[in-house]
Amino acid sequence: MSVIRPFTLEVPDAAIEDLHQRIDRVRWPDAFEDPAWDYGANRPYLQELVAYWRYGFDWRAAEARINSFDQYILDLDGLDLHFIHQRSPHPGARPLLMSHGWPGSIVEFLDLIPRLTTPEAFGGSPEDAFHVVCPSLPGYGFSAAPSQPGMHPGRIAERHNRLMLSLGYDRYLAQGGDWGSPITQLTAVCAPEHCRAIHVNLVTPQPPRDAPDPLALVREHEKAWLDDNARHERNGTGYFAIQCTRPLTPGVGLADSAVGLCAWIAEKFHYWTDCELDGVRDLRNAVSWDALLTNISLYWFSNSIGSSMRLYKEFALALGRGELALSGRLPTPLGITVYPHEIFKSPRAWAERRGEIIYWSEAPKGGHFAAMEQPQAFAEELRAFARKAAPALATT
Repeated sequence: MSVIRPFTLEVPDAAIEDLHQRIDRVRWPDAFEDPAWDYGANRPYLQELVAYWRYGFDWRAAEARINSFDQYILDLDGLDLHFIHQRSPHPGARPLLMSHGWPGSIVEFLDLIPRLTTPEAFGGSPEDAFHVVCPSLPGYGFSAAPSQPGMHPGRIAERHNRLMLSLGYDRYLAQGGDWGSPITQLTAVCAPEHCRAIHVNLVTPQPPRDAPDPLALVREHEKAWLDDNARHERNGTGYFAIQCTRPLTPGVGLADSAVGLCAWIAEKFHYWTDCELDGVRDLRNAVSWDALLTNISLYWFSNSIGSSMRLYKEFALALGRGELALSGRLPTPLGITVYPHEIFKSPRAWAERRGEIIYWSEAPKGGHFAAMEQPQAFAEELRAFARKAAPALATT
């Protein structure tokens, strides 16, 4: 079995200086009146954000915060997997595997992890504690990028299960959003004897094929969800088409331009977070600039934006080959939390076709990056789910 090696994040001073120089040399596009971001990243807002990145953001403080968590590297078949493994001080804590998505990273979980490992410090009790494992997806952050095709969500799920077994967790719970949702579902499919129950905060809506009229199953308030889904499909999925087909091409520009990378990611946070206040959208109403720039900086310093986008192409190819079990019944119990500003939301009756739902919740606030936007509420959701999943975790 491969040796697990401790990892400490140490970005060279020269890399920070290079980032600053690239920001200083930015060439902005022409000015265009678009305060609503209808055409994409708003230049005045982005200029303010980038100026903060250059002169106000403290990467060393962000780096120290990441390093306050226990990080490791595991070689799986010659490809290094980076992960946080934060054990709770409570011996009865339940193992929890958490998988992030794009354009997120382990940074999504930094405010959440302490609430899971030491719940008594955040309004919970020791009985609610988790041992938390947060891997960086292959080609994200400091997990090595595959140099050959084939690293699709199903293979990532298998690697994540092997990681949990390497850590001594024979039975565990799993959670995921964005890419983490299909990866978590596929972990349950490939290893139901180990991954005993899962929670997701994104379920792709799939009208049941066995229903004569799928819309008749939709509750009244869920009809607005379908309208939101259609709006996102029309206006918000251009990146998906690009990254599913020709990810290497934008990867060149985003790996070379720090400001371009910032624009590409910040625009997603602007649209996908629950950041509207008094009729004005500002992502700082959901996620601080420091948190956002920590996430963006992680992509920049690891030079992983190009490799991260390749997962979209791998997904599309594997889906076309019929290699991903993303329909039919899951073999493990399922928990779902629906956040109001999630990019896709599934009616409950449709989601019930996917598996035995033991926990369902419709949160009052939060968006696509719910763990980052609402860490306290997210922790409480996971505690409630885990109580429902306790029998499955204990079953021999």
